[in-house]
Amino acid sequence: MQDKFEGWTTGDATKDAILADAGRAQTATNDAIIKGMPNTPGLTFYYKGKALTSSTRWVQKWLDAGITYTGTTRYYSPKVEIFDSKSAGVSYCADETKAYNKDRKSKKVDRTPAGKDAFVLYNTRLEKTGQGVWQTADGTSVRGSKTCMR
Repeated sequence: MQDKFEGWTTGDATKDAILADAGRAQTATNDAIIKGMPNTPGLTFYYKGKALTSSTRWVQKWLDAGITYTGTTRYYSPKVEIFDSKSAGVSYCADETKAYNKDRKSKKVDRTPAGKDAFVLYNTRLEKTGQGVWQTADGTSVRGSKTCMR
């Protein structure tokens, strides 16, 4: 599995740090799915509160279904809004048209052509820890987002 982040730097040090940690959180989720472990150190490092709970549940759903995935997911059009020195919002799009479900036992890859649900809009809230890490604290995702279809 490969994550590609397009346009995830702004030239502003604070915004770039927020985006970097938001990207690492997304990669941590994907890593947990691939490893088949809902409580990886990456999840607990880059997520907290409601976002950690929903991320671990999401990983568990993949395990319960007996699948993982392979291919490439492209993340693009990130937008950062800094609320104050310890909180920010990040929204971004994902294109999963080149990511495919893979059966954990048989290793068979489902290459069914992707539909509009392969385009996902994420809206997240991040909070800065005392160690300077921007943890994802809350978020939503919308599959089939017209905003992300391009």
